[in-house]
Formats: sequence, structure tokens, C-alpha cells
Amino acid sequence: MENPFTLTFGKPPEQFINRYDQTEQIKSYFLGKSPVSQIYLIEGVRGSGKTVLMTSIANDFSEDDEWVVLNLNPTQNLLDDFANRLSDSCKNISGLLEKGFNLSAGGFGIGINGKENEDSVSVISDLLTRLKRKKKHVLITIDEVAPDQNMRIFASQFQILIREDYPIFLLMTGLYENIYAIQNDPALTFLLRSPKVSLEPLSITQIVSHYKRVFQTDQDTAINLAKITRGYAFAFQALGLLYWEYGKTTPLEEILEKLDGMLDDFVYKKIWAGLSRQDKNVILAIGETQTAQVKDICMRTGMTSSTFAKYRERLIKQGLLTAPEHGVLSITLPRFYRIAKNYAMMEES
Repeated sequence: MENPFTLTFGKPPEQFINRYDQTEQIKSYFLGKSPVSQIYLIEGVRGSGKTVLMTSIANDFSEDDEWVVLNLNPTQNLLDDFANRLSDSCKNISGLLEKGFNLSAGGFGIGINGKENEDSVSVISDLLTRLKRKKKHVLITIDEVAPDQNMRIFASQFQILIREDYPIFLLMTGLYENIYAIQNDPALTFLLRSPKVSLEPLSITQIVSHYKRVFQTDQDTAINLAKITRGYAFAFQALGLLYWEYGKTTPLEEILEKLDGMLDDFVYKKIWAGLSRQDKNVILAIGETQTAQVKDICMRTGMTSSTFAKYRERLIKQGLLTAPEHGVLSITLPRFYRIAKNYAMMEES
């Protein structure tokens, strides 16, 4: 048998733990006769499963003939990409374009009935009008959005299309800091009213069930492996992949060393690089103390409680810390402190 686990980002893996609540919540927002919202945001730390959740939802909508799903590339001009992908999809819908209607899309722009380089917005509006007559809806997905001019222009135009009552919906994923910057852009304040879900760890119970079934192991072993992942989606896949390959021949400690290497290479290096100096100090202080109480963290970092509160709030929203009880903090990501210590030592040398 092939290894059922994967490190491929974005694609729903064979061993897939469904986030039922978030999936049904997002779909219900879009499927109502009077949709609660036509925009939904998914935020979370790297490797938490944002793209997998979005892809799973997009795949569900793709199976419905009433929906057209467009996956846009945030590194391209989003309006042009929207127009090109929409035009390609419309060619495949029977009866949408009347006989003699000439629609072409390519690297040099879009043409309608022989008009080259037609304005993307005009093309989008014309095609959305035709889709609306056919009672079809359009779902746009954008993965890992960034607060740049490209996004600003696209989101502003999308809001205009919503006001014009077109049946279009937008599902986006991003890091907390990028979603925050986009929502608080003076030109995009309407996004503040858009619903948002912050991804929490996967269900440990479901991870235990998957590991027990796949590895044909006992309950205690499955629980031990699941606890190591802390519900972190990437760790669930990475540890599963390694245990499938080495579980019968290699001590667990050696497998965990390989896991550390994967966590480092694929996600933790980027996470650490994106933290401020004081953010890093907080992470290290929490890892060093046995109690992880706020008063001990403040003492180790030399911060007052009021100053520390700012870092605490941001790191929790970024998905790096959790507060299991009042006055206590812990690191969310599995084995992050172990790897962070090495980063800190290299930065000091």
C-alpha cells in the first residue's frame, strides 16, 4: 500500500479530517435564498489547514451544476485572472452564449465579438449578467491573500459587483496579520463586516481514530501519537507519513527527530522569521518556564503586564499561543519551542 499521508499543501489528503462545523457554516452563509454574506474569510497559522478547508468547500460547490467555481492566483492581476477564468468556464455552459457570440481569452487580454483587449470589468459584468439569467452562481477562491494594491483593486470592484446584485461569492484564506491589514484598509472597510473563521487545532479524538485505523495499532499508541501533533494539521500529516515509513523499524525518538526536520523546513522557519524580537522572546520565555504563568513570562522578558498584553493578544490571534486557563499561556504548535531554541542560538552566534 502507498503511504496515505502527504505533505502536499492545499490538496485534501487521503487521510483527511473534516472540519464539519466550519464547512457547514461557510456553505450555509452562501446557499441561502438571501445569503447572510457573499464574502467569507479563513485565517490561521501556516500549516493549520486553511487551504485544505477552502479546497474541500470549493470541491463541494463544483459538484453543483448551479455553481461556477473559479480559483484565482493572487500573484496575477486578479481582475484579469477573474475575467479569463470566467470566460473559460462560460464556454463550457450550454446555452449561455448565443450562436455567433465570439469570446476569446489569452495572455494579451480578452476579446468579445472581435474587440481585442476588452476591459476586464466589462467582460466580467457581461458574463455575470448571462449567468444570472441562467440562475447560476459564481464562487471565487483566493488562497493566502496579501494586503497589496492588486487585492485592493479587486476587492473594491467585487464590492461594486455585489451592489449590482450579481450572484458572486468570495472565499479567501490568509494569515492573521494579512487578513487584519486587508480588513482595516481605509478603502476596504466593508470587509470588516465579512464573517471570518480562525482555524483551531484538529480534533485529537479524530486524529486518534485515524492513526489507530491506519497503523492498526492499540489505543494507547494512537493517543500518544495524536498528543504529539497537538492537533496541528501539518504535524498530523507529517508524523503520519513518518510513522507509516518507520514506525515498525525505528525508535519513536528518532522518528520525532525527522519530524522536527520537516516542521523546520516546511513551516517553522517561515513562522519564526515573521516574528518580532519581542514575539520571539515571549515564545522562548513560555518554553523555558515550567508554569507558563503570565507573571513568570513578564519577569523573564522584562515586560510589564500591560506591555505584555499586546504581544499576548497578537500571538494568540496568530495561532501561536493559547490560554488554557486564566493567567496561563502555552505554545500551540507541537515541538515549536524545541526548534525555536535552535533558531535563537543561531541568531546569537
